[in-house]
Amino acid sequence: MSVRQTSKIVLAWDLLLQDVPKGRVSKHVGVHRRTVIRWHQGILKTGGLESFLDTYLSSKKGERTKRKIDGLLKKRVWRLREENRSCCGQKIQYFLEKDYGVKLGVTTIYKILAEKYKLRSRWKKNKVRGPVPKASKPREVVQMDTVDFGNVYAFCAIDIFSKEADVVLRPSLTAIDGQGFLHTCMRRRFNKYSDLVQTDGGSEFKAEFKKDVPMYCNRHRVARPYRKNEQSYIESFNGSLRKECLGWSKYKHDQISDLTTEVNNWLIYYHYTRPHIGLGMRTPLIKV
Repeated sequence: MSVRQTSKIVLAWDLLLQDVPKGRVSKHVGVHRRTVIRWHQGILKTGGLESFLDTYLSSKKGERTKRKIDGLLKKRVWRLREENRSCCGQKIQYFLEKDYGVKLGVTTIYKILAEKYKLRSRWKKNKVRGPVPKASKPREVVQMDTVDFGNVYAFCAIDIFSKEADVVLRPSLTAIDGQGFLHTCMRRRFNKYSDLVQTDGGSEFKAEFKKDVPMYCNRHRVARPYRKNEQSYIESFNGSLRKECLGWSKYKHDQISDLTTEVNNWLIYYHYTRPHIGLGMRTPLIKV
């Protein structure tokens, strides 16, 4: 293999001396264009073809030692995942550089995580997406949805531009509950206004809710049924609420008070500490 490869290096160098473009050299020699570039740079750096070949052959002798990841670094990656509610590799990468000044690739981070945790299955091809409301500024589009926790229902809302969000826990899933949620979240989180409020067609977003929603927006849009991609931002937020806060447990009515405290604490973390990929690893809000 070494002799054959060194022959390619010699041939490539001869062609380069004749001012043959690197792309044509790579096709003629049978290697990637980037490999030709590395050979070219290496020959110039070492001071000639013979010196480069000596260095190249010596580097091929003996078995290559596998790169080992420092045990302390692994522990930091695992701890960051646990401290930040099973966050993704990109967020761990952000925290590593921010807290420790360490730069580590996302692929390497996931390899470290796979040693200790069972990660989700491989990526699956996305289906064709339907139209999704766009936003170019805060309060332009707010999406709303509900999450079932047994006898407790989480009414959720998110500004798809700023990623600010709110959660109100209710004991039932009626339009009156939806109405109460609408007044609470729009007043305390979204400054009483959004150009567009989008919900699904659930009964909790009809009757009393539908009657009052014009008080807070110019338009109320109902997402098409069975098209969850039209509610992609709030669906993603719902997943975070389950994964990072309330889990998949079923709760009772008398737990709402304690659960509300837990959710409010999580919302503080969500808004001021948790970096968001969609915001360039910034947080929705900054502590003043």
